[in-house]
Amino acid sequence: MNGTTIYDLRFAKPSLRMRLGEFLISKQPSEFKDAEGLKAKVPNRKPPVDAPMPDKFEKRFQVERWSAEGQDVVTLHPKSGKGEWHIIYFHGGGYFMPMFKEHWPVVAALVEATGASISVPLYDVIPEHDYHPANRQAEAVYEKVKAEWGDERIALSGDSAGGNMALSLAIQRRDAGKSLPARLIPFAPWLDMALKDEAARTVEPKDVLLDVDSIRLLGGWWAGDRGVDHPHASPLYADLAGLPPIAIFQGRHDVFVVDSRTFTAKARAAGVPIKLYEYEGGPHVYMALTFTREAKDTFRLVREFLDNG
Repeated sequence: MNGTTIYDLRFAKPSLRMRLGEFLISKQPSEFKDAEGLKAKVPNRKPPVDAPMPDKFEKRFQVERWSAEGQDVVTLHPKSGKGEWHIIYFHGGGYFMPMFKEHWPVVAALVEATGASISVPLYDVIPEHDYHPANRQAEAVYEKVKAEWGDERIALSGDSAGGNMALSLAIQRRDAGKSLPARLIPFAPWLDMALKDEAARTVEPKDVLLDVDSIRLLGGWWAGDRGVDHPHASPLYADLAGLPPIAIFQGRHDVFVVDSRTFTAKARAAGVPIKLYEYEGGPHVYMALTFTREAKDTFRLVREFLDNG
């Protein structure tokens, strides 16, 4: 990254595997591109169920299952034992979907690339809940992990809505005068619940997963009594001073790329050490395509960021 640009573009062109992955995603219907369908479906659906962890993980990792604030948590340790770092990873899903089966390979790849232990809170989602239960669980998980690892070896991470939750947790802890983690590692984070920047519309035709209207609808539901502009709901509007080092990983075929650049500039102006890695042709949460050059590069950079900040 040089002084004239806000981001580090990792590759000038997407890999063949990335293009293939994006093409396959485009052939599947996305609930995140149908605001009217969401309005009809979400309030009347049956409560969703988290995708179970693959059975083979029991052999690849040391697995702990526990609960915090009445909600389940799964922790994966390297097979050799507890990691030097502990990453708390919040899954995405627009705050209305539970853990996807596609999330588990991302978590596994992170454990194997970084050697860290990773805890995954399986938090309550809308419309049955708003942010209150998930926030209580996130705080409880953090305090439990802190008791063993200490703040200096904790990183908060997550994809999309989970990236929002990771940043929001850090901002809320800072505002409450609590201790902070050593690293923040959001993947394609949802930074503004209302996605107000109309520049996102220019990216929308390239995004095979998300559209602006669906994101705005879901954001209003999740924000609840705080409202979409509250800095604990939308980190883009927070005072960012005093946050720990941040590394954002972002695909360019993702409506969130606009806010990631704005957030990066704002954080840098506030004196926060921050890196924004962009991937040409990368769809929303491109790192879920774990077989691609881009995803492998991301996981390697996460390891470097943990080691060197």
